[in-house]
Amino acid sequence: MQYLLMCCFDEERWAKMPETQKGQIMREYGEVIQGIEKSGHFRAGAQLQPTSTSTTVREKNGKLITIDGPFAETKEQLGGYHLVECRDLDEAIAIAGRIPTLRVGGAIEVRPVVSTSQG
Repeated sequence: MQYLLMCCFDEERWAKMPETQKGQIMREYGEVIQGIEKSGHFRAGAQLQPTSTSTTVREKNGKLITIDGPFAETKEQLGGYHLVECRDLDEAIAIAGRIPTLRVGGAIEVRPVVSTSQG
């Protein structure tokens, strides 16, 4: 089963963090990803640009409307994602628990992906 690990963090907190601390977290992050790749769990992933670069698309009265910024005001923003293949939710949670931003206030939402395969 595939799970999407959505990595959320407060962008303002990240911006205020010392560069040395951010660098250490990103090095650890790289090590975690290498481990997930070596174990065969990794399917895809990417770091996202800040929410200030995002555009939200909605429909109102049959017309598309675009709005600069994220779709909702939240304390934490989606900063990246990882698609992993796991036996079960427990294994996905164990992988999510290795992500280093958790130690500095981050959160990882673990969500099963709906299979679209036509068996």
